[in-house]
Amino acid sequence: MQRHRRSCRLKDRWLIGERAGVVIQIIGTKKCQETKKALRFFKERRIEVHFVDLNERALSAGELRSILQHVPAEDLIDRAGKQFQKRGLQYMKFDIEEELAEDPLLLRTPVVRTKQKAFVGHCPEEWST
Repeated sequence: MQRHRRSCRLKDRWLIGERAGVVIQIIGTKKCQETKKALRFFKERRIEVHFVDLNERALSAGELRSILQHVPAEDLIDRAGKQFQKRGLQYMKFDIEEELAEDPLLLRTPVVRTKQKAFVGHCPEEWST
């Protein structure tokens, strides 16, 4: 029975991409429940991740551009979040990319990123493919 469990774990790791040497980056905040779920998902599968806390470090222009290649800007901004309400953006017209570059706390989290893909929100079924 123990042997079967180990092979399943290896299979999960291969699906997510660790075997191919892919670094998984999780972008979010430590207090965000969805980000905590993402970190737990990879920890349970013994997959190392690089965590970026948006309260400590903003995304670089290159990182944001890379994410925007895989995810539409409209899906990246958290319109229900506290920061969006606090800045009063619901009453303004604005360029989403500029606002995300200026204030990273407007991002919908977690953003799970590899070299070839990026996903927004808690979606373990997509992370496993």
